[in-house]
Amino acid sequence: MNNIMIGRFVPGNSWVHRLDPRTKMIMTFVYIIVMLWANNWQTYAWTALFVVALVKLTDQPFKLYWDGLKPIFWLILFTVILQLLFTPGTPVLFSAGPLQVTVPGILNAIYVMVRFVLIILMSTILTLTTPPTSIANALESLLSPFKKIGIPVAELALMLAIALRFVPLLMDEMQKIMNAQKSRGMSFSTGGPIKRAKAIIPLLIPLFVGALQRALDLANAMEVRGFKDAVQRTKYRILSYQKIDSVAFVALIGFVISFFVIKTWLHG
Repeated sequence: MNNIMIGRFVPGNSWVHRLDPRTKMIMTFVYIIVMLWANNWQTYAWTALFVVALVKLTDQPFKLYWDGLKPIFWLILFTVILQLLFTPGTPVLFSAGPLQVTVPGILNAIYVMVRFVLIILMSTILTLTTPPTSIANALESLLSPFKKIGIPVAELALMLAIALRFVPLLMDEMQKIMNAQKSRGMSFSTGGPIKRAKAIIPLLIPLFVGALQRALDLANAMEVRGFKDAVQRTKYRILSYQKIDSVAFVALIGFVISFFVIKTWLHG
């Protein structure tokens, strides 16, 4: 749980840190859309190279990102197994009733795993180099045109900021509760699946109570400070695009064009 990077901000002065949060959000969104078009190893290699370059530009060790992937390893593995066993095609390498392993299934499982990893890395770059409040402000700025049709953009941005801030807090709180239970002799790594599932109950109850208490304290703090309407709030940090953002957009456009050139050339 200490390795979960979603919602955690690591201060720095790297090239990616200095980008406007709106630029990073647009880059992340465009990258995820582009990933949906990847269908061969050349396009996946190009998208992977782009993410690795961004990771390098964050001036953070790659081990930090790798540790962030460990908590969701089993989710990725489960998805890969489903793709491996239930993808039809020929030739069939192994068959056992409705389960079969095919060459297209193996390729599809590899592609799904790579897609999962790259999208998570790209999202981690965003949250690792951008404070939660900046992410919320960027989202509010990007969605501001939807205010005209009655969508509460400011409230949605506020909820996102609170959610991103609460994720690492809840993880830290869970770790403290686990350490407290271990000091009392409870084990979370022994016994069968049923015993381990029962051991989670003493963790969930205090975690749930603590989350409610934090929410109540936050609500009281906002009320004491006179918070009434998110739309009327002023911003301490005003977002503005710089030259470095122009360079980032040029790099993003070059990445997208190169991606479709590679995809079209190989398809032809």
